[in-house]
Amino acid sequence: MEKLLPVDRYMKANLNVHLDKLEDILNADVLTIFGPIRTGLDKTVKEAVELFQNRRTTIAVILDTLGGTAEVVERLVDVIRHHYDEVDFLIPDRAMSAGTIFTMAGDRIFMGYFSGLGPIDPQIEKDGRLFPALGYLTQYERLCKKAANQELNTAELILLEKLELVELYEFEQARELSHELLTNWLSTYKFKDWNTHSSTRKPVTDKEKVQRAEEVASVLSNNERWHSHARTISRDTLRSELRLKIENFEDICELPTAIDEYFGLIKDYVQREQLLWFVHTRDYFVV
Repeated sequence: MEKLLPVDRYMKANLNVHLDKLEDILNADVLTIFGPIRTGLDKTVKEAVELFQNRRTTIAVILDTLGGTAEVVERLVDVIRHHYDEVDFLIPDRAMSAGTIFTMAGDRIFMGYFSGLGPIDPQIEKDGRLFPALGYLTQYERLCKKAANQELNTAELILLEKLELVELYEFEQARELSHELLTNWLSTYKFKDWNTHSSTRKPVTDKEKVQRAEEVASVLSNNERWHSHARTISRDTLRSELRLKIENFEDICELPTAIDEYFGLIKDYVQREQLLWFVHTRDYFVV
């Protein structure tokens, strides 16, 4: 690890005090991920998780992200699930797009009234930039429909001709991968304790768990429902519309204050230092 400057040593010590409190409250190892889910983050998280000494049986991932690529999410889940059988996600603010897919690999999701997940719009990483797949696909499908009805104007015709088939194929594959990952993880982890239908008391089959997961994936990837990729979906909406079980921060004594204090420090630190991302555990702090 790099030699820390005095200000960084002070911040590390301060953050670790708050982190120790959170680990005691949650009775779990805590891994914090702040920033975009892009290539390189998977290696950083691997290093951080492998450094844990005296592991607990559960890891709690505090996540704040605007999204990223599904491929990196898959590697993150592989790393975390390799070391832990029980995985919880805590969302102090937002976990959008690929971050939403990431949370569905958890056994439990904890949120506050201000927390939000987001619609699933997988990103393609090209030349250091992220491009939203569903936006392109939606526009392409709209133009194709207009072309079939001979309703294209000149500007739309030029736009359609500029869309590259190879990129469209990549976008389609990104959409399918996101849907597949979310469905597999939801049915395997989040729904693992859903064994009985509440209305009929009949046993829940594996096929029914997959079907429910597919329903959730379809709703989260429905642009016409959410209208904006940046729109946050509250815990109340996740419960009422998607029928997902979401745990409350408020139900665990001292957790709301502890996570607000810790997360506030991290947010200020990342913004001041202009870090691309920040990963923190009790044994890992690199700038």
